[in-house]
Amino acid sequence: MLALCAADTLDCPPGVESIQDNARRYDRQVIFEPLGLKGQQALRAGRALIVGVGGLGSWTAELLARAGVGKLRLVDDDKVDWTNLHRQTMYDEDDARAMRPKAQAAAEHLARINSSVSVEPIVERLTARNIADLAKDANVICDGTDNFAARFVINDYSVKFAVPWIFAGVVGAEAQIMSIVPGRGACLRCIFDAPPPPCMAPTCRGSGVLGPAVASVAAMQAAEAMKILAGRGDAVSGYLTKLDLWTNTVQRIDAASACKNVKCPCCKGRDFEFLEA
Repeated sequence: MLALCAADTLDCPPGVESIQDNARRYDRQVIFEPLGLKGQQALRAGRALIVGVGGLGSWTAELLARAGVGKLRLVDDDKVDWTNLHRQTMYDEDDARAMRPKAQAAAEHLARINSSVSVEPIVERLTARNIADLAKDANVICDGTDNFAARFVINDYSVKFAVPWIFAGVVGAEAQIMSIVPGRGACLRCIFDAPPPPCMAPTCRGSGVLGPAVASVAAMQAAEAMKILAGRGDAVSGYLTKLDLWTNTVQRIDAASACKNVKCPCCKGRDFEFLEA
């Protein structure tokens, strides 16, 4: 175990037996030099909003809880279903039988994983009307939604109030992810001018989805969130990354370069039409 002096220990939150136990829990992270003790302490003070705790969001929430992020707010109005279990490993058959609200079931599972993390479940759907209350104290927003309408609301809020967020999505074996840090690089509307019509957007219900694709991009999302919360913005990716787990291919698009001549109505024009709708 990494030796920590009394002045450089992690605080001992409720539910953890001792400072030594708390230090041991995160030992393998703390000795990772790019994060270190300072980064771990920053994670402990961090607050993440996870919008949607289905395939992506449940994986991301678990990874952030295990990493020691201090507070997680989980927002989802859906219930656990049998069709979720092949890819949403937070939940089990008892949750599906009871059709438990995902936010509440996830909060209870996370409490057993790491009792020192504060988890706030909210059984609601994020909209332009409630995002200000849901995200008011968040240091980062993680996208676990399944629709572009919510993502454009999140993007408007992110740019307007300078809150970083991480866009991610999966359909079939294909996934994509991009970190949006206001004031640095592209926002979502630089890449996607408007949400596609619902009938044109592929969905897991219509096209299927593979669990490994969900897990892969969720791991990337959690890592990006950890960098932001730990104060390591220099390590945050500036690319839109696309993965195909079936063909084992990766494509990276330099988001800032791709949209440098785009007159984005959101981050350049300061027009927040989806937030103010």
